[in-house]
Amino acid sequence: MEYNRFGIDQTAYDRELSLSTAFPVLMRKVYVWMTLALVITGFTAYGVATSPGVLQLIFGNQLVFWGLLIAELGLVFAISGAINRLSLTTATLLFVLYSVINGVTLSSIFVVYTYSSIAKVFFITAGTFGVMAFIGYTTKTDLTSLGKILLMALIGLIIATLVNVFLIKSTGFDLVVSYVGVLIFVGLTAYDSQKIKEMLSTADALDEGGQKLALLGALSLYLDFINLFIYLLRIFGRRD
Repeated sequence: MEYNRFGIDQTAYDRELSLSTAFPVLMRKVYVWMTLALVITGFTAYGVATSPGVLQLIFGNQLVFWGLLIAELGLVFAISGAINRLSLTTATLLFVLYSVINGVTLSSIFVVYTYSSIAKVFFITAGTFGVMAFIGYTTKTDLTSLGKILLMALIGLIIATLVNVFLIKSTGFDLVVSYVGVLIFVGLTAYDSQKIKEMLSTADALDEGGQKLALLGALSLYLDFINLFIYLLRIFGRRD
């Protein structure tokens, strides 16, 4: 074991110094990547919404629409499941591609809802997300148990949504599902923020491995933000 002239374990000291340098940089990368992904999604959605021909191609053909949804799911699983086998460049490009496709499928909100209500709900989402992310980052309470409950509730939410879309087709039930969805993703925002903080605290350098962890964190928070926005829009959005 190597000690410096002050009698401090030099190896441990160097690692702590590395952590203190790497951690804030990686946390910034999480939010920068998440923000860039949201910007890409927003511009893509608006661009598609203002192109009648593209809208018709996507929403007038169920094969194309469902193909995009399947591609989205595939990209999320590819990034999350194969992150260790992917290079940072490839993972980043896949994240950008996912943001674009998500923007394409979300373009319908500009057709269904008024622009003013979309803007209002976006700011409500940003405020709610920011508060919950801050709580998750700063709280000393372990949110692991809450996270497990929320993930199980999310599965139930997905099943309930599919049942309503294909069988029940009730606007009242859809509103109930939306309120439940807001609660779930408010909780998941706090849980994911804490999990990302803990995950990045183990990164001992600004190497590719640490940056890929930050990219995964950005993807998690991006999904939380988008889903929270969609459910809030269903509740507060004003239709054209």
